[in-house]
Amino acid sequence: MTRQDCIALDAADPLRVHRLQFALPDNLIYLDGNSLGALPHVVVERLHATLSQQWGTDLIRGWNRHWIDLPTVVGEKIAPIIGAAPGQVICADSTSVNLFKLLAAALQLNPGRTVILSQDDNFPTDLYMAQGLSALVGEARCELRQVPEAQLLNSLNADTAVLLLTQVNFRNGRCHDLQALTAAAHRAGALVLWDLSHSAGAMPIHLDSWHVDLAVGCGYKFLNGGPGAPAYVYVAARHQAAVIQPLTGWMGHAAPFDFDQDYAPGAGMLRFLCGTPSILGLSALDAALDLWADIDLEQVRLKSQQLGQLFIALVAAEPTLGVLDLLSPAVADSRGSQVCYEHQAGYAMVQALAEAGVIADFRAPNILRFGFSPLYTQFVDVWDTVVQLTSLVSNGTYQQPRFQQRGLVT
Repeated sequence: MTRQDCIALDAADPLRVHRLQFALPDNLIYLDGNSLGALPHVVVERLHATLSQQWGTDLIRGWNRHWIDLPTVVGEKIAPIIGAAPGQVICADSTSVNLFKLLAAALQLNPGRTVILSQDDNFPTDLYMAQGLSALVGEARCELRQVPEAQLLNSLNADTAVLLLTQVNFRNGRCHDLQALTAAAHRAGALVLWDLSHSAGAMPIHLDSWHVDLAVGCGYKFLNGGPGAPAYVYVAARHQAAVIQPLTGWMGHAAPFDFDQDYAPGAGMLRFLCGTPSILGLSALDAALDLWADIDLEQVRLKSQQLGQLFIALVAAEPTLGVLDLLSPAVADSRGSQVCYEHQAGYAMVQALAEAGVIADFRAPNILRFGFSPLYTQFVDVWDTVVQLTSLVSNGTYQQPRFQQRGLVT
């Protein structure tokens, strides 16, 4: 493999035209779309219209003219990306808040069972929200039980109310078999709640046909909705009428502008709303999702796997990079759209890469994480990243003091 070979792969890439839809800086390789997606040009145009025309001219009239239905409209655009039929996805709040809603809902749907089962290295906010719910209602009604990934199947039992998992592990990129684990949970009488934040938009997902009960995800990673973009909630149609989620804010009311003193849940997914939505965030995500109208997620997944395999092969072929330990699965089918390595100076290496024009990210305690967003990551980007990484390791550039100073965000 040569750099010219990578250029040829990019020329033959059926997804290559989508890179032009993003405002990517010149002379910068961006391998962090699994943390924050790049800015689509259409989002700039939409936000300008939302600010100047909808807010600036329409003022309060904007609610009826443009905004009040946005949570539903955006949810319906997300639905086909995660394999959901209409009427089962709504966009609202943050992933953390939505997790709280759905964990409480799962306990309602599975009375007599009290355990939230999760793996011990699940994404921290997922665990935090389960811990918070348990602290609120007491362990007699809600107990978080954390086990190693290898023990998940054997830990499903008559006490398990819901299996709470993230499809792609944020630290190592390992990808769960969502369909198989969902089926196993159901055989044990448990529900499943999947966090799709690190997978939606990077691979095909079939929530309906895989009989998933509940799911959440964020809008700012592979969906490119912008920093702090609203999250989304999926509740299978068969469960919607049976629960009232605990955050009974006015937007989830059946008739919010009647201003009744007592809560009555809205129909279907409307009951999973809470407070007044952030219209600027929703508008940005709404525009970003229009890019997905003609995208084949099978092509996205194939390119994602090819980019990852190329990266692993190039690193393995460079003796200088033998100091890096591969943390992600080497087999593409077992990995999401990221490749992770371990090194005790991982943070400094990521900072030195950024100065050299390659943006990756770091996860404590020692993980270099490289994310591949197939809509705009190129094969030649992978080649050039390995060249830069080899250079800074060979020269010891990352050992310079300025690369040791940590910011609040890593």
